[in-house]
Amino acid sequence: MTTTRRTVLAGTAAAVTGAVLAEPAAHAHNRSRPTVVLVHGAFADASGWYEVAGRLVRDGFPVLAPANPLRGVAADSAYLASILATLSGPIVLAAHSYGGMVITNAATGNANVKALVYVAAFAPDEGDTLPALQYRFPGSTVTPEALDFRPHPAGADGYIKKDLFRDAFAGDLPKATAALMWAGQRPLNAATFEEPSGVPAWRSIPSWYLAARNDRVVPVAAQRFMAQRAGSRVTEIAASHVAMMSQPAATADLITHAAR
Repeated sequence: MTTTRRTVLAGTAAAVTGAVLAEPAAHAHNRSRPTVVLVHGAFADASGWYEVAGRLVRDGFPVLAPANPLRGVAADSAYLASILATLSGPIVLAAHSYGGMVITNAATGNANVKALVYVAAFAPDEGDTLPALQYRFPGSTVTPEALDFRPHPAGADGYIKKDLFRDAFAGDLPKATAALMWAGQRPLNAATFEEPSGVPAWRSIPSWYLAARNDRVVPVAAQRFMAQRAGSRVTEIAASHVAMMSQPAATADLITHAAR
């Protein structure tokens, strides 16, 4: 088994696709609020942000939850950067898991991005790879045996195995919910695991970090390390890896705080 197959990023999946959510009519006059862009991780889609997005919309924020291609750090970051370039006014970027790699690169050089919010997410420095961060500290239960690799014309995609999915990173969600998440998971291109990150946006953009103490994918010690290195304002909660799903109020509150 290569090093490429010895790591995995977690994300979320549910039954709702990513979407642009408009401001409620009651807040339509408020154009000073930043656009909040929510970026999902691997084995996921934008629906993992559904509850958080709903809370933000009700509070008057315009919200965008785009699809993350999950093809590679540079490719995914370039895709997100192209989306951000179409937005006017201030932007708050929030990401879960592997999505943190993407926002860290996509926001670099974009003056409209005013805040970065990491939710149990990777916050890499230049040259970091996913395995280097995920396994810097003990505690991740995601092993090569937790993965199914399925070939595609340009390589292979990684999926979390069904019998390990809930225990690995969604332990505080109902079994039925985790089963649907497994069925709808989107894979991460295996080559992504070895791709180094670029110049991090957190060097010039303020950041916030929601650390999940019960995370069994990215150990909380790794989260604390990345947050401290990035100079993030840190909040810790008792949650599994999918903190934005099990703790949507706390997640939305942190994003709202960053937006201020």
